[in-house]
Amino acid sequence: MSLLLDEIAIAVARLAEAGVESPRHDAEVIAASLHGVPRSQLYLVPDSGFDPRFWDDVARREAREPLQHITGVAYFRYLELAVGPGVFVPRPETEVMTGWAIDALAEMDVAEPLVADLGTGSGAIALAIAQEVPQARVHAVEADPLAYEWASRNVARIAEAAPHTAGRVRLQAGDFRSALRDLDGQVDLVVSNPPYIPVGAWVPPEVGEYDPATALWGGADGMDAVRVVEQAATRLLRPRGLIGVEHGAQQGAEVYWVFADAGWQGTRNHSDLAGRDRFVTAVRP
Repeated sequence: MSLLLDEIAIAVARLAEAGVESPRHDAEVIAASLHGVPRSQLYLVPDSGFDPRFWDDVARREAREPLQHITGVAYFRYLELAVGPGVFVPRPETEVMTGWAIDALAEMDVAEPLVADLGTGSGAIALAIAQEVPQARVHAVEADPLAYEWASRNVARIAEAAPHTAGRVRLQAGDFRSALRDLDGQVDLVVSNPPYIPVGAWVPPEVGEYDPATALWGGADGMDAVRVVEQAATRLLRPRGLIGVEHGAQQGAEVYWVFADAGWQGTRNHSDLAGRDRFVTAVRP
């Protein structure tokens, strides 16, 4: 066995002891990122090529710093995004909602569908839609200055490789309540992953200590931002326009009734890959 694989085995044990959910995956990703090889080729790194900084990065993960902060990269659908302190790390659960939005846009009889992403964070949803729905025009709104900087960085990053994708994403600093007034009644689809965790709820250290508070806490019941998104979408969407809103696994019924009680049509709960309620969709009457 190579020196690197020996060190990875030790790192796996340390990360497991620290309570990291996927210790082998994380140890291998750290090693692959640092040594510049795919995970499948870690065994090819010669003993002389072992980088001792591996143990610095393992210690950071052992302290429950997010893996994506250590590597500087988050993967989201077909995108590689820059992330770090000050921006919410996009999760696989959000990919499911984004897939719904992409499919819904593809089925619309609209030449250039107009999309609003409320609370874009790293820009993950907006950039994925622009990449996979080439005719879409996406307006991405973010109120937090640090998160806005990360979104701007990712738009610029994608622009280098795919200028047509990034060119169809327009970033705007602002909050949900007042954003995009010039688009009132014109938007075809609103999508949002708002802060929805009830204040005081337990969250893992990777979340509570590193994700920005503005992306996490949604008031006493976790629904404050969801209600604001509903109000903003009512203003922004054209008749029969669509909305998709992510929520916590225990909030499916509450979010459903936010829209159903407000007169939205076709309100529906959707599950994530683990079978848990994860987002609600509805049609503006």
